[in-house]
Amino acid sequence: MSDRIETLAARIGERFGEQMTRVKSICGELTYELNKDDLIGIATALRDESDFGFEMLMDVCGVDYLGFGSVEWTTQSATGSGFSRGVEREPVILDEADEFLPKRFAVVYHLLSLQHNTRLRLRIFTGVDNPPVVKSVVDVWSSANWFEREAFDLYGILFDGHPDLRRILTDYGFIGHPFRKDFPLIGNVEVKYDADKGRVAYQPVSIEARTLVPRVIRDDDRYSEDLKDGADG
Repeated sequence: MSDRIETLAARIGERFGEQMTRVKSICGELTYELNKDDLIGIATALRDESDFGFEMLMDVCGVDYLGFGSVEWTTQSATGSGFSRGVEREPVILDEADEFLPKRFAVVYHLLSLQHNTRLRLRIFTGVDNPPVVKSVVDVWSSANWFEREAFDLYGILFDGHPDLRRILTDYGFIGHPFRKDFPLIGNVEVKYDADKGRVAYQPVSIEARTLVPRVIRDDDRYSEDLKDGADG
């Protein structure tokens, strides 16, 4: 990792202490986890204080860690069991009284400092709340407006304080959140033009649930050690 990144990490550790926990990286990037209650204060400091100067928010995205780390298929050959989202039609919808796993949903923020030419990633988990809720950072970075709407639309994460939190990619009458891992890949409804009604109409999805073919590792003679540069000369 570069000296510039390590210098930034040292400044963050000195300024925020245990409020920000560094996440191990295998690709030389700087990522921190923080409590969602500390988000606004830390975001404001990262933007305004000269040691950091993260004046630009590049992206906000949601993450669903449901089933994270579990293996649903083998990698050496195709599996007959398939991927559950490809064969399960019914979504799992929790009652309002139910809770999510503490680290199921996360919100990730990608920051850029133009003056220091550094990047930083922040991650917060939404906790057990149903629906998941975090504070909006629109008042810190105005570019968060559409990003937070996208995370709400696709993951169902609410952003407290957002000025106009509504769907941005799916239709107004869409039910559910398509990037949640308990949402069926084939969806629940399909849309078509109904000539008799003279308008677009919704109907139950007619796509047949099927087993998806997972990643398969195949032998390839082009990478055989016996053939590499053997005939050169």
